[in-house]
Amino acid sequence: MTPMPRPPIQIAWVTSDLAATESTLTALLGVRKWLRMPGVHFAPDTCSYLGEPADFVADIALSYLGDMQLELIAPVNGHSLYQDFLSDQGPGLHHICIEAEDPENFEAMLSDAVEQGAQLVARGVMPGGMSFAYVSAADAGVPYLEIAYIPAEIRSVFDYIKQEQRRQ
Repeated sequence: MTPMPRPPIQIAWVTSDLAATESTLTALLGVRKWLRMPGVHFAPDTCSYLGEPADFVADIALSYLGDMQLELIAPVNGHSLYQDFLSDQGPGLHHICIEAEDPENFEAMLSDAVEQGAQLVARGVMPGGMSFAYVSAADAGVPYLEIAYIPAEIRSVFDYIKQEQRRQ
């Protein structure tokens, strides 16, 4: 059975230098404003990586290009898929994200991805209730796909960032 279309809502890069990546994407894509969130903690009681509790910190920068969210992730400390990506491949395009409409749909989309042969690499819940999971089908050229459920509280933050981008 062919799944319903799931258009990406986000493109994300992993970098060791947020300022350099912000500057380059601003020049190449015309992004006007970035919102930085330093020291985002992914805690072991709510996050896992390769089936084990994950405890790491990353600096995040967000912006929008139209309705597409752009995310930059700079690992700070701890073992994570971001740090492993940076160590193994260097800075670069890391993932795209698709959105689940509710928590039940999030679990169904994750199950579907695994049933289709993708490996569950990481998952977690952020403060505010945003659920995320990364699946990978690297042999098929899909390094990471993020599936996310974005509750209203987090959506309002994203909407604010999008509005700020359009005001510049």
